[in-house]
Amino acid sequence: MIVGSSAGALIGLQFVVITLIAEMPVTRSDAQTGHAFTTPSVVHFGVVLLLSALISAPWNEIESAAILWGLIGLCGIIYTAVVVRRMRRQTAYLPVFEDWLFHVLFPLAAYLALAASARLALSQARPALFSVAASSLLLLFTGIHNAWDIVTYQVFVRKRKHQQAEQAGELKD
Repeated sequence: MIVGSSAGALIGLQFVVITLIAEMPVTRSDAQTGHAFTTPSVVHFGVVLLLSALISAPWNEIESAAILWGLIGLCGIIYTAVVVRRMRRQTAYLPVFEDWLFHVLFPLAAYLALAASARLALSQARPALFSVAASSLLLLFTGIHNAWDIVTYQVFVRKRKHQQAEQAGELKD
């Protein structure tokens, strides 16, 4: 419940941040970069919120819930491949090791654990539920890191460049 509430609040905070930086002009490469780096954070927070609701539902047996979280894990694995493709295609920013770690490796580990724990739930429910909890926390902490990284980049790099370009334009007039 706490993890799901946190994810919901962080989704809202992402929208607030995007609104606050909305006055800066957006180029096509900025949009591609947003799809590669910003959207996954919202997706991960949404998955954590969904998992929290799923696990809190009054299921008669764990198998039904396990099938659903297994499907979420499989979809997450596919989505991680989409993120890799988007990271490679965008041209505004050259990803470093930390980006690959937090945007690809950690989410992939969480989604793989979700998918694997669905199978484990059939024979060992308790360890499977711990795996779902660990996956949720990994996605939550990854999303927090990525959201912070995005905000600091927008404020300290992109906004500064925009202000410098505006000042240079004013000086030319």
